[in-house]
Amino acid sequence: MPFVPLFFGYYRLFTPFLAIWLTLGLPAFAIGNIDPPPAEVDEHIIHIAGFAKSSPQIAIPEGFFLMGTNRRDDVRHGFEMHYDDTEFPQRRIWVDGFSIDKYEASLGEYLAYFLDSKRPVSRELRGLIWHLISVHFIPDQALAPWPALYVTWEEAKDFCEYHHKRLPSEAEWEKAARGESARIFPWGEMDPTADLAVFGQYHVHEIPLVATVDSFEDGQSIYKVFHLAGNIAEWVNDWLGPDYYPIMPEKNPPGPKMGRYKIVRGGSWKSRPVMLRAATRGGAFPEERSATIGFRCAKTSP
Repeated sequence: MPFVPLFFGYYRLFTPFLAIWLTLGLPAFAIGNIDPPPAEVDEHIIHIAGFAKSSPQIAIPEGFFLMGTNRRDDVRHGFEMHYDDTEFPQRRIWVDGFSIDKYEASLGEYLAYFLDSKRPVSRELRGLIWHLISVHFIPDQALAPWPALYVTWEEAKDFCEYHHKRLPSEAEWEKAARGESARIFPWGEMDPTADLAVFGQYHVHEIPLVATVDSFEDGQSIYKVFHLAGNIAEWVNDWLGPDYYPIMPEKNPPGPKMGRYKIVRGGSWKSRPVMLRAATRGGAFPEERSATIGFRCAKTSP
């Protein structure tokens, strides 16, 4: 993929792709850690928040769907087989009706929440914003529709609750991503391509790329939910239980009562194609801040 020129006209023309600097292999944004940004970044944070647009929600009907993947030892390679042992056996699971955000939570929304709730913006995110503005000259308006990132699980949960919503359960997220017919990817059975999702994004100068939350319409799920594969991986409510699938209840499984990691779903801009499968599971420490993890919210149907 060609390098993204750093001027606003290009971003207006090609809004799906926006550059994020991340020093590869480090858990946090290196420039923000080494050299804290000046107070001037606060003006930009306020301005970015002013462009915030809340996501509409998509209603997901109640009913059964196929969750997980059946183990297949007869196929050596292929997206149809399970990626790891935590996602089988495939189960017929009932989920009550709910709504889920059509788009991932945007950076503009996320910053507006921090300002409204009078919470401090993390050092990592402040450093990233200042770097993008001062070095790459990305306008505030162009940053607002980025997916929120460097979000802890607790912050994602609190954001959703502040807006009278909640994080989706793992079962809800998977149903929204693959429908009732156990699609391999949100868009269907076709292997991932650059027209369907943002994944494997590495620049020669180690500048990964993400997409605005309302982009990549061809990669939406059967329910018309965007970016459930790639772009930013997403926190869900459940703890990660590696042996949970065989014993989970058939109706509205809540996940294990405790654990070490919270579930992360969907893969990110760094992921290999197999991680974009709708059944693939991942996990992270709840307090982790990462340039690859964001979230979206859900709401129980009345």
